[in-house]
Amino acid sequence: MSGLLLGCIADDFTGATDLANNLVRAGMRTVQVNGVPAGEAPTGVDAIVVALKSRTIRPADAVAQSLAALRWLQAQGVEQVYFKYCSTFDSTPAGNIGPVADALLDALHGPGQGFSIACPAFPENQRTVFKGHLFVGDLLLSDSGMRHHPLTPMTDANLVRVLQAQARRKVGLVAQDVVQRGPAAIRERFAALQAEGVGLAVVDAISNEDLMRIGEALAGMPLVTAGSGIAIGLPQNWRARGLLPEGRRADALPAAGGAQAVLSGSCSTATHAQVADWRARGLPVFTIDPLALAHGERVVEAVLEWATPLLARGPVLVSATAEPAVVKAVQAELGAERAGTLVEEALSGIARGLVRAGVRQLVVAGGETSGAVVQALGVTRMAIGPQIDPGVPWTGVESPLCPGELLHLALKSGNFGSTDFFSKALRLLAGAGA
Repeated sequence: MSGLLLGCIADDFTGATDLANNLVRAGMRTVQVNGVPAGEAPTGVDAIVVALKSRTIRPADAVAQSLAALRWLQAQGVEQVYFKYCSTFDSTPAGNIGPVADALLDALHGPGQGFSIACPAFPENQRTVFKGHLFVGDLLLSDSGMRHHPLTPMTDANLVRVLQAQARRKVGLVAQDVVQRGPAAIRERFAALQAEGVGLAVVDAISNEDLMRIGEALAGMPLVTAGSGIAIGLPQNWRARGLLPEGRRADALPAAGGAQAVLSGSCSTATHAQVADWRARGLPVFTIDPLALAHGERVVEAVLEWATPLLARGPVLVSATAEPAVVKAVQAELGAERAGTLVEEALSGIARGLVRAGVRQLVVAGGETSGAVVQALGVTRMAIGPQIDPGVPWTGVESPLCPGELLHLALKSGNFGSTDFFSKALRLLAGAGA
């Protein structure tokens, strides 16, 4: 056995690196694996994150994949299991957060038994929960850009109501006034909710101090379900037992080389601003038209013909980021699933071509896009490196497309990152930051 302390199941690839980033920042040696591995976990690590691409697939398939990941983590002897979803609670009335949480609790405790929390809060990225309502900055989730998400539009900020629509277990609330009183009060509230028949509790959090209080209260809880923010507060429990040394750096990566590129498949508000910033800097951009893909045009070949001679002079951006009105029009003509698949397949083909052309520093924006690209590059394991912005680290990976060479890869959730994220990421890697 590898002696793992924490085993994590993430419902997309950017979310997995987001979670791993917070664990690494807290001194936990962390490895991300993409898909459920066949063999044993690597040795010399404290936490392992299994990245799935299960956020928007059928609930039954998401449950099956998550249970397979759980069985593998249990075989590695992990002390605690962490089901990670997005800090904007991306889901539909059918799931997949509720069904997966129910299934994991059933597997760990028995049908209908057990208790866990639900907390997507990540204050460093302006995601807070108050009175059970999720805020993005100063806006309720339902008033934010997430209301226009092409796959999981979030039109209700009341997480108790959202989760109850998906879950079989009764959903309750641990409110801010309880959280502020500290870990003992939080555990008392857990016990009271369980006595009332509650199996899942939404927990308020508006600051990192709240995350630390909640984290301490979760010591020994077999299953935690949350965004990546809760990971800020969990490592202290193992440090208190002497299992994590103080001051250990866990984010070092080898120096980077090769050409640089950015792929953007997200249509989030934050990514729109990042693409606009890149254009404003006068850097080269190729914009993909999903309708051209649908009409059979040679878009992938055209992008690679455009990009290859430019790579020697500097980074390039290939963007499928579009305004909400454009997304709706494309989906109306092609259907949401076909439109998304066409873009993912195109960006995956472009990623393969760019790596073959010498790109060794690649930024990918968008959860679904990141999952597709990672799979297309044949990446199975990721070493977590330095943070670029909250929730987004550089990683070091190996790909059969560049055997014997390290590929530096940054996977950015659509909603994360500063306006200058793309150029900042490449500057950090080129400097002493990595």
